[in-house]
Amino acid sequence: MKYYTRLVIPLLITVGLAFTKLYYGGISKDWEGIWSYLPHINTVLIICGFTWCLIVLMKILKKIFIRQYDMSEEDNLKARKVLTQINILVKVANFIIVLLGVGLILISFESVRKVGVGFFASAGVAGIIIGFSAQKAIGTLIAGIQIAVTQPFRLEDAVVVEGEWGWIEEINLNYIVVRIWDLRRLVLPTTYFLETPFQNWTRTSADLLGSVFLYTDYTVPFDELRKELDRVLETTNLWDKKVKVLQVSDAKEFTVETRILVSAKNSPTAWDLRVYVREKMIEFIQKNYPESLPKTRVEMTQKSMNDT
Repeated sequence: MKYYTRLVIPLLITVGLAFTKLYYGGISKDWEGIWSYLPHINTVLIICGFTWCLIVLMKILKKIFIRQYDMSEEDNLKARKVLTQINILVKVANFIIVLLGVGLILISFESVRKVGVGFFASAGVAGIIIGFSAQKAIGTLIAGIQIAVTQPFRLEDAVVVEGEWGWIEEINLNYIVVRIWDLRRLVLPTTYFLETPFQNWTRTSADLLGSVFLYTDYTVPFDELRKELDRVLETTNLWDKKVKVLQVSDAKEFTVETRILVSAKNSPTAWDLRVYVREKMIEFIQKNYPESLPKTRVEMTQKSMNDT
């Protein structure tokens, strides 16, 4: 019930202005000078009040819908999906409401109405001018609607954009805010996400695979590394117990590349798990197999020894 109280003040003001309009209608014909403008000012205020009521009503409807979903849940994919759609659609609706309100105010001026009729009566000049001037605004509006319907990303999705990794923090009609992992904000136009490829790590589910790469000497015992990985994962609650893989992914001239794959319930946890596993595995190699750390070998022949 508390949501509806926000509508009381703008509704009372608008209704009061409407009754005042009825009062002016009966006595304003004899007004002269500055007083003759009062009825028109009253009309403009009624339009503003009605626009205000509609915007507040959209906020109330948004609150009613989103309170059914909890973003703090671990499996919040459905909540993020619904919240993203509602946020964008409410912004689109508010944009249209304000646009219509401004249009009604302009039409209420007799001079503006005459100019508008004259332009539209010409050979399509007004349509061409308005089309070019509103091209960006209409494109942005359509892009926002496309994102709400197709949902290439949602709020709090983990994405990689412009070489930066972060989360979708805000979705607006004309720009998107990406919260980078180091708390910087990357602001991109809405149309960017419809025209440029980007990575979405959590589009179908919140859980993620984290990768850790180790570079060691050829003498490192891989079976021992796998045993240590098992022990490390069992000692932390960051791991969701779904994926646990250690593989030799490459062999270079001086080192062996070992890739570890582990899974976590969401992107922040996956980052913490990767850091934790990397640290513990390096400590294990340092303490137990220091000879297996990366090294450069130099072969000394008998001739080179004699020369020295």
